[in-house]
Formats: sequence, C-alpha cells, structure tokens
Amino acid sequence: MVPSHVVARKQVLVQLDDELVTALDERAGTAGMSRSELIRRAIAAHLRDLEWEEADRAAIEAYRRLPEDARELPALERLAAEILGGTDRDET
Repeated sequence: MVPSHVVARKQVLVQLDDELVTALDERAGTAGMSRSELIRRAIAAHLRDLEWEEADRAAIEAYRRLPEDARELPALERLAAEILGGTDRDET
C-alpha cells in the first residue's frame, strides 16, 4: 500500500546542454532543493504564466470586440469611488 502523502510521478527524460545543467545545479543548491524539484517548480510556474497570458489575451480581445461604452464611464467612476472610499468628481 502506498502512503497517502506520496504523489504519483512519471519519470520524463529531458536533454539539457552542459551550461544549463550547471546553472540548474547551482540554483538548486542555493535554494536547498534537488534538481528535480527545481525543474518541477519551474515548469509549474511557466505553465501558470502561460495560463495567465492566455487569460490576458482573451480579456484584451474581448474589450476589442466589445469596448466599454463611454456613456457608462460616469457610473463606473461613481461606483469605483464608492468601493474605494473616494469622492465622486461631481461632488467636489
């Protein structure tokens, strides 16, 4: 029986040049972790960044397809002022 705290992993062969392996080993040593752990974290961070980039691109494209209506701006400014605790420009 496998203990519940053990995460199933798949071994993957990746070819790296000597310069990259040296830099990887130096970073892993400085961070106090194994080469494998540093690679896992780097890949996870990169995949997360790619997801964020995709979400940003989707939001930008949505605004290009359907830009905000200038007539909505005063109401949005009032709402922002209420939420942020500022004053409405028309009240000052």
